[in-house]
Amino acid sequence: MEQRENFASRLGFILIAAGCAIGIGNVWRFPYITGLYGGAAFVLIYLFFLVVLGLPALMAEFAVGRASKFGIARSFEQLEPAGTKLHVAKWPMLAGNYLLMMFYTTVSGWMMYYFYRTAFVGDLQGKTPAEVGAAFNATLGDAGVQCGWMIIATLIGLGIVSLGLQKGVERITKWMMSLLFVIMIVLAVRAVTLPGASEGLKFYLLPDFGRLMEKGIMEVVFAAMGQAFFTLSLGIGAMTIFGSYIGKKHSLVKEAINICTLDTIVALLAGLIIIPSCFAFGVEPGAGPGLVFVTLPNVFDQMPAGRLCGAAFFLFLSFAALSTLVAVFENICSFWIDWKGFKRKKVVVANIFAIVLLSLPCALGYNVLSGIEPFGAGSAILDLEDFLVSNTILPLGSLFFVLFCNHRFGWGQDKFYEEINAGKGIKLSTAKAIRFYVKWILPAIVLVIFVQGYLQKFAPDLYARIFG
Repeated sequence: MEQRENFASRLGFILIAAGCAIGIGNVWRFPYITGLYGGAAFVLIYLFFLVVLGLPALMAEFAVGRASKFGIARSFEQLEPAGTKLHVAKWPMLAGNYLLMMFYTTVSGWMMYYFYRTAFVGDLQGKTPAEVGAAFNATLGDAGVQCGWMIIATLIGLGIVSLGLQKGVERITKWMMSLLFVIMIVLAVRAVTLPGASEGLKFYLLPDFGRLMEKGIMEVVFAAMGQAFFTLSLGIGAMTIFGSYIGKKHSLVKEAINICTLDTIVALLAGLIIIPSCFAFGVEPGAGPGLVFVTLPNVFDQMPAGRLCGAAFFLFLSFAALSTLVAVFENICSFWIDWKGFKRKKVVVANIFAIVLLSLPCALGYNVLSGIEPFGAGSAILDLEDFLVSNTILPLGSLFFVLFCNHRFGWGQDKFYEEINAGKGIKLSTAKAIRFYVKWILPAIVLVIFVQGYLQKFAPDLYARIFG
């Protein structure tokens, strides 16, 4: 077995773990659902659930990794009671990692392609909104473009992982995350100083709870819960592997708060870029997933130095997507290294072929395989893969981590508390109310999120009667 690496610095751990959490969900999904669900009031609800849901679930993953010094390949076996078989949970979690990469590589390729197109081709400038929309649809329909940029995203991500934890993942992610923050701050300053951006700032920063009632309070609450829960990439062991690489100098409560803080800053900055820009040019900020590829190119086209701003925007989107790719690829490769002692280079090469092959259905889902519509007309293979990850594997995986850490049939709450509170920094309270919450209430909420997602997708009438 290869000698196990550790992070060269605590900053490296924080930026890489944050990079895993910071992804397309922050910079693509968060701004448009904030626009859709009422702006600042939605943000407040989201932040509340990030603290009460995301933070304790993140601590559970970190604790399992640090206590066992392994990723999911061997962590549960190290910590579970003798004679139990809880470690079989690693297989659906590993499947979740691969399933996530089956569509995330394609979407990451979109971001990289649009950066290239905006920075070096410039063919999106001077077009009407309808023409920009048609250009995006043409991109989806081009199998060569879809597969080519998916392969590029895969090769870059796994190429970084092949260099090792310190020389590849840590070193390059540090630079990438640092540049991401710089670009976002510059773009945010540009956005808030646009003429007419003040109305967007009011919408984004001044809560108006009347807007929540227009959408239905329960729908808004579930949207906030889902965003807070899924933004941290929990449930597939991606955070477990990074917990396994760190020491006990600092408490895991402190480390988890650092990750959540950075993740939140990026999401809020993304909203600060997109929402004031939309208001400045009379664009609906809740326009849905097409906001990034259809609406925003028109916004940038109207800005002074718009092409430069557009290129910078898609560059930071590419960095955000790539940071998640690298983190999940590290989790996948470390699984096989820990489990069977394979060499890193061989694992990377094998996974290049595996990931490209597994990603082809999604890349071809809008062209060659467009006739496959899993959820009816207008849906694609990506929608099925996304639903299986976001609404099935992530919540059930997180439910397992929380139960495993807090019940005697698993690792046990006393050992969990001992691990997360070891080291300097903030400690998780041992008060009975807090222990009761993480042991019983938190799993119940995660289970409700899981059930709600399935009802909303497959039984909308029943969902409306229960939660409407």
